[in-house]
Amino acid sequence: MFETKKQESALAQRRVIGAVLFAFALAFTGPLGAAEIGPIAQMPPDHPPMGKPATAPQKAPAEKPAKLVDINSASRAELKTLPGIGDAEADRIIKGRPYLSKAELVTKNVMPEGVYVSLKKQIIAKQPSNKPATKK
Repeated sequence: MFETKKQESALAQRRVIGAVLFAFALAFTGPLGAAEIGPIAQMPPDHPPMGKPATAPQKAPAEKPAKLVDINSASRAELKTLPGIGDAEADRIIKGRPYLSKAELVTKNVMPEGVYVSLKKQIIAKQPSNKPATKK
């Protein structure tokens, strides 16, 4: 009938852990608890009515995509139009040609990765076609 000190201590620890878990559960479910996620939850006032289909928001017309700069054939002036590319960077790009992919700008240490990430959507590394000319 009498509990030992170890049993009393273990029981007290379980009670404390249970209280802490209960407090966390309340903190993460918010002030309304399970009522927020139950079937009788209220929709926010700005939510469209359930019976009518929602209309898609109007999108702005897509901008015309900018012309990609080919790092294997672009002139020094064309390379300098890219953000973060100056005279020295353009010269390093030209000196390191040809590139198999635009990622080689980083792997060959032509430019820092941060600069590459900012302009990788604006550049391309076209490969020359090695097809022999057909004779008629």
